[in-house]
Amino acid sequence: MIAKYAKRTKQMNIFKLGFLPKFFAGMASLWIEESRRIPVGGQAVIEGVLMKGPEHWGLVVREPDGGLWSKAWLGSAWLKRGAWTWPVIRGFASMADMMKIGMKALSISAERALGEEESFSVTEMAVSIIAAILMVAGFFIALPVWLSDSIASASGASFVAKNLIEGLVRCAVFVAYIAAIGMWKDIRRVFAYHGAEHKTINAYESGLPLTPQSVASCSRIHRRCGTSFLLVVVAVSILVFSFFGGGPLWRRAAARVLLLPLVIGLSYEIIRGASKSDTWGKYLIMPALSLQYLTTRAPDTSMLEVAIKSLGLALDPEAAATAITLRGD
Repeated sequence: MIAKYAKRTKQMNIFKLGFLPKFFAGMASLWIEESRRIPVGGQAVIEGVLMKGPEHWGLVVREPDGGLWSKAWLGSAWLKRGAWTWPVIRGFASMADMMKIGMKALSISAERALGEEESFSVTEMAVSIIAAILMVAGFFIALPVWLSDSIASASGASFVAKNLIEGLVRCAVFVAYIAAIGMWKDIRRVFAYHGAEHKTINAYESGLPLTPQSVASCSRIHRRCGTSFLLVVVAVSILVFSFFGGGPLWRRAAARVLLLPLVIGLSYEIIRGASKSDTWGKYLIMPALSLQYLTTRAPDTSMLEVAIKSLGLALDPEAAATAITLRGD
């Protein structure tokens, strides 16, 4: 599938190596960004924006002829029941659901933006997800463990210092990777839609008119962005992984993969609490906000129009009443 889509388009290859980490950041962004007025969140897709309202989703994509294509579907009811609402568990459960929805939205946006009617099969989607997970595990788990081992061995660092080095290396790898993929034209355009999504949500939360002119004046930095969440994950992982040291490289790398649900769940609770605080929460995530200057770009008017319509669709009661149930088939 990756080769097929790479061959099919030169202008917008969504499966370049750089897109997959951005996809995960987008999922976190969609999952974390909750408004204090009505819960909303957003994620940039191919030539479009996906927004989440209180009951349903809204996707708007700019088609090759310049028109806007839209679709609404219902959210997952199971996330509001039983153990899936418990602290820590709800974080990882929501992330898993966002990955499923995000991949489907990504598939739809590619079809509409590229003028193609061919969609992902279940097998193709599975291959994409597995490839993304393996790449993330390799770059952001195994590589930092190996590098921290090498640095600690050469410097004679203690166990505590070794874990700190691992976290710093993981953070450095993540920042360098985001900076590198941001140099690609295709990814910069996705980042611009990310900026449009942030500006629109900021305008909505501030009570400003949702017009391109008004939204354009808002910041493209949002304190509940998933990019900030990923840096919180790095910080939390330093603490959690410090309790599981020793053994060969493969065992420690595997332990970190297995502990990811716990790290994600704890990080979600931290961001959730910080997003509701104008005191400690505001200053806690402030250092992470600067990273958004790498993952967002200034959008043009056409991108703002897409984001505004997507948010309107996600908040439209009539769209909620007529939304379909989006399935993986």
